[in-house]
Amino acid sequence: MANMPVSEMQLPPHLAHLLAARRLTTAKDVLSLPEVELMAVLDAGLPTARAAVAHVSEAACPPCQTALELLEERVRLGGGGRLATTLCGLDEALGGGIPVGKLTEVVGPSGIGKTQFCLKLATLAALPECYGGLNGRVVYMDTESKFSSRRMIEIGQNSFPQIFRQEALAQKMAGRILVMRPASLADFTKGLEQMKVTLLQHDVKLLIVDSMAALMSLENEKATAGFRHHPLRWALSFLKSIAEFSRIPVVVTNQVRSQSNDDGYHFSFEVDRKDGNNCAERFDSHLVAALGIQWAHAVTVRLVFESHSGHRFIKVAKSPMSPAVAFPFIVESSGIKLLREEGIDVTGPEITSIRCQGQNVLAQ
Repeated sequence: MANMPVSEMQLPPHLAHLLAARRLTTAKDVLSLPEVELMAVLDAGLPTARAAVAHVSEAACPPCQTALELLEERVRLGGGGRLATTLCGLDEALGGGIPVGKLTEVVGPSGIGKTQFCLKLATLAALPECYGGLNGRVVYMDTESKFSSRRMIEIGQNSFPQIFRQEALAQKMAGRILVMRPASLADFTKGLEQMKVTLLQHDVKLLIVDSMAALMSLENEKATAGFRHHPLRWALSFLKSIAEFSRIPVVVTNQVRSQSNDDGYHFSFEVDRKDGNNCAERFDSHLVAALGIQWAHAVTVRLVFESHSGHRFIKVAKSPMSPAVAFPFIVESSGIKLLREEGIDVTGPEITSIRCQGQNVLAQ
């Protein structure tokens, strides 16, 4: 809520003009200033400063709801407020699918299937509602140039042949997916800001960033010009505000890295495997998600994609709707397919671990 624009708060006209003239453009700009300092910036008395704080706080603060109201809303929507993945076991664990208004992270080693999952979600969001889609536009931020329109069409044709046989409808759906390839965090932010009006008008029903870790790796540790804080914190706040105000699902992929004492930090594709199995075991025991603890706490849902003993798994490692469970899966022409719909309970250190090989949990 901190990044909510003052221009969208429907403040009293005289107050809105005053804040705009003083370049206080977001809720954070107003609420982060002490009253005395706000008086100086506004060149106004204490009553005006307090009125500004009161109006902005009321507009930016999310409305309170009781637990009963939330339950009734969910029943009324009948599964709405979610983007179904069509993976029945996973959807059931997530309470219907990928939640709107929240930040969902998909983390795993390179080549595990994260982009395949995102392509399927993009296809689903563009589908007509009668087929379980959101009938909307999709913004796909492709930071690693992995987006493949050919692969997306292949997934659509094999998943929904009855739709993709209609050439005009297939073309219309493809035209709803806007692909952007930002070369820097500044490009990424600028692109989203330019389409903020479209996002707020609910024309866009899904935002995908694939991947955030690759984008952040291009930035220096210090804040870049134009950002008041560390770029990761700014980007995280920006993405969460988009999800909350636009009421759309925001899906962000993340990479993994090694955190061994002797090897330092590495992305999974940078690990030297010359030592064979011993190296693989050492790497396996130190795999962690990139972007750090602050990012991990901020995401609402974390889906871990991992592989071991010849099987790939989608693990619901973090969710307010579900305990930690894992689903074995394969990647086929129609995209991700679960090998079983019943989740495998995950306990202990396995909840937070990210493995590339090891014990086969199917045998447990």
